[in-house]
Amino acid sequence: MAGEHPTMHQVQLQQIECLITLAEELHFGRTAERLGYSQSRVSQLVAALEGRVGARLVERTSRRVALTRLGEQFVKEVRPAYRALATTFTRARERAMRGALQELRIGFTGMVYEEITRSFRALRAEYGVTVDVHDLPLGSPFSAVLDGTVDAVIAELPVHEAELTVGFRFPPQDQFVALASEHRLARRDAIDVEDLAELDLLHRVGDAADYWKAARTPPVTPSGAPIPSTAGITTIQQGMALAAAGQHALLVCRPVLDHHVRTDLRFLPVRGLEGTSRLGLIWRTDRTSPALTALAGLLELGGPADAEPLVAV
Repeated sequence: MAGEHPTMHQVQLQQIECLITLAEELHFGRTAERLGYSQSRVSQLVAALEGRVGARLVERTSRRVALTRLGEQFVKEVRPAYRALATTFTRARERAMRGALQELRIGFTGMVYEEITRSFRALRAEYGVTVDVHDLPLGSPFSAVLDGTVDAVIAELPVHEAELTVGFRFPPQDQFVALASEHRLARRDAIDVEDLAELDLLHRVGDAADYWKAARTPPVTPSGAPIPSTAGITTIQQGMALAAAGQHALLVCRPVLDHHVRTDLRFLPVRGLEGTSRLGLIWRTDRTSPALTALAGLLELGGPADAEPLVAV
């Protein structure tokens, strides 16, 4: 019969929030302070939740507070769902404040160029979809989209992960090497790809797969000569600062040159690396949405003829 057993709709969100916070603080006073409740209110919420579950979730003594084994398991299982609900609520509230019907979270591992932001503006004007931009670590381009932190990333190719789709490929770019203006090679108009063996190239630090890191910082020249790489970076800005200091060099694509004017660096074309750098709009295949495909279409309309829309990996 209805009412004989506790049901999910009888559990309040405040009770879940209170238990999760108590699990982190293990102190009723600190939990009350974090949540803005009285300490007696915290006790009431926890006791009410225990009543709904039908078992003790928290052990209370005069000296300590601890979760029971059932309490630990309950918190472990309910925390991801609570956080997902809280994130959904926050995103809905932010969209409402901005007057947007929908929002895309787009991650970047570098700069957001004007050509891209034009498409973002068109996405809002034509589809009512706003873009929330997230900075991502330079060497971890795909983790955030794989775990759902962002809806898509604009990052350097290639992409070999089976779960990911490249919705749009930007035009290929030549690669340049950034050197200190006083470096012995800086007086040249260009260098050959084999000359990279004479430099100490900076590599990207992060959880990207080895194939991706090798594409960004080649370990050997085409002839097989090893290319030293003794230091890593997490941002382009950090890389340029280290290159300017004179001990290292950094491979970059042309848009970086166009947006960074520095007197302490020279950017030299690398013969043999023409058209070898390319960005892609990347999302999880199982989360393809009309908003993402609309953005890919707008990027195609705003780009040159050698851009490629909706290419699946």
